[in-house]
Amino acid sequence: MSVTLSTSAAKHVSDFMAKRGKGVGIRLGVRTSGCSGMAYRLEFVDETHDDDLVFESHGVKVVVDPKSLAYLDGTELDFVREGLNEGFKFNNPNVKDACGCGESFNV
Repeated sequence: MSVTLSTSAAKHVSDFMAKRGKGVGIRLGVRTSGCSGMAYRLEFVDETHDDDLVFESHGVKVVVDPKSLAYLDGTELDFVREGLNEGFKFNNPNVKDACGCGESFNV
């Protein structure tokens, strides 16, 4: 079981944490939301919890809570630029369907 970052995502997270001046990594999770049932949660982590699972990818720690790992196992977080837009993209092999707006998914 694992969750990884692309090289581009790891560089973006590392650069942001350096500007921020603190942090141990990035937390990925899921929550119930949206028209398809689940939505991603992404935030910077200053400290981990005892039950967190910690993966390291390209020198960046990726923190996932045990409940979310079932939905995120095998996911790669990428950082992409498309035209004038840029942002994180979740490449999740567990997704069976996503809503048209791209904000939620189900497994």
